[in-house]
Amino acid sequence: MPFSGFDIVVVVLVILVLLVIFAGIKTVPQGSNWTVERFGRYTRTLSPGLNLIVPFIDRIGAKLNMMEQVLDVPTQEVITRDNAIVAVDGVAFYQVLVAAQAAYQVSDLNNALLNLTMTNIRSVMGSMDLDELLSNREAINERLLRIVDEAGKPWGIKVTRVEIKDINPPANLVESMARQMMAERNKRAQILDAEGLKQAQVLEAEGRKEAAFRDAEARERSAEAEARATQVVSEAIAKGDVQAINYFVAQKYTDALAKIGSSSNNKVVLLPIEASALIGSLGGIGAIAKEVFGGESPAQNTRGANRPPVVRPRDDA
Repeated sequence: MPFSGFDIVVVVLVILVLLVIFAGIKTVPQGSNWTVERFGRYTRTLSPGLNLIVPFIDRIGAKLNMMEQVLDVPTQEVITRDNAIVAVDGVAFYQVLVAAQAAYQVSDLNNALLNLTMTNIRSVMGSMDLDELLSNREAINERLLRIVDEAGKPWGIKVTRVEIKDINPPANLVESMARQMMAERNKRAQILDAEGLKQAQVLEAEGRKEAAFRDAEARERSAEAEARATQVVSEAIAKGDVQAINYFVAQKYTDALAKIGSSSNNKVVLLPIEASALIGSLGGIGAIAKEVFGGESPAQNTRGANRPPVVRPRDDA
């Protein structure tokens, strides 16, 4: 059956209605926001899901990714405060919070944020010495984050992180730094050796001091004992006891003779004939001891146990 003109008009109208409906339906994916412009002016923002706009009057302006994004900062050369040239690269993370500001407050958001980050990297790192630059990377990241985030607020974005990936000084500078580190370590080792030697010398000196003190104390006590014995003999002589001085002198002679006889090189001792009078003094010592102890003299008790060395009188004439 042939179509009449009315049927053709109805079909065309249905097709146009369907086209208008499909033109007004917009499906925004999750993680995105779309801006709507009416006659070229921003009116509203479409959130994820099914949205309706006025066909042929409204149109989609900008499609923005609302998820956190990564911005790779390419390698660039930075001159530090002490005129060292280093190659630096990094990475920045940001997220769009207000779609309208990101779409209409800045042209080419990624390029603007990249140049802003690179400029601040040169500014921040250029104000530091090389040693400070290499040892304070966290402080650099924190400072860059604060500056870039503050500058990006009018664009409706939030900079969540700025990280410096690599800092590469020139090869000759790295070699110089290695020599400097080796010299510093050698210096520390020498200081430790000197400290150890100093401590050892101090301890040794303290040991000698203590030994000298004890030797002096021993000599002092020996002198006190000698003085006490001399005092006792002196008091006995003062009382008229002549045998006391004979005992004292004979004891000195005996000690001297014992030292001479104890020598390993002299088994036969030649003395002047006058020295034989010392043997006669031994009888006096025995008598004194007998009076003191009231019995047999110590010489008789030890007779045969410790014989004196052979003494042969020698005529000096």
